[in-house]
Amino acid sequence: MQAIARETMKVAQQSIRPGQNLTAVRELCEQTMLSLGADSFWYWGIGAFVFCGTDTIQSVPGKSYKTADRVIQAEDIITIDLSPQRNEIWGDFARTIIVENGEPLQESKLTKRQEWREGILAEEQLHAALIGVARPAMTFEELHTRMNAHILELGFENIDFLGNLGHSIERKSADRVYIEPGNTLRLDEVELFTFEPHIRRPNGDFGFKHENIYQFNGAVLAEI
Repeated sequence: MQAIARETMKVAQQSIRPGQNLTAVRELCEQTMLSLGADSFWYWGIGAFVFCGTDTIQSVPGKSYKTADRVIQAEDIITIDLSPQRNEIWGDFARTIIVENGEPLQESKLTKRQEWREGILAEEQLHAALIGVARPAMTFEELHTRMNAHILELGFENIDFLGNLGHSIERKSADRVYIEPGNTLRLDEVELFTFEPHIRRPNGDFGFKHENIYQFNGAVLAEI
């Protein structure tokens, strides 16, 4: 499912254009995932959560999400979060896409706009730091403390509506456990988990997302 999500994100990144409505972006992503082998979408039946511009700071529960009637601009920032599923096996994958001079950048961190570049690079640093600090015996709460502190050190804030940084991958949404305070389960007590910091500069106008699924290969955490 992650391969389907990655390929869908590539299609979206190549296809996005100024003047395109976010509903069309969502439909493109969902149809692409289905054509690649997904049979449904595990998170509230929605395959793609799409935001642009200042709406990228929005963090809403899936049951409340509605794709905004907004049009992509010639200079814009878009976040896309994909939730493909096949036979109750999940994918979960998010990225931040930049449109500059009317064209989507294939490498978003190459944007000339400093505030956007800094946010995208911060996400990359957080994922690299995760691999460096996560250990099988660490609890989800400990990981939350470490990574939330790192977000602050980078000069950003966690804007997830529940304050968590990811969750376990399950077959039922209700069974998920989260990277959050109070969760004393060890990381190796679940098979797979996501890391999905949703961040912005304090009181900033733009949010950034970057999500992967991880699992341990022995004592080393690896992206799948």
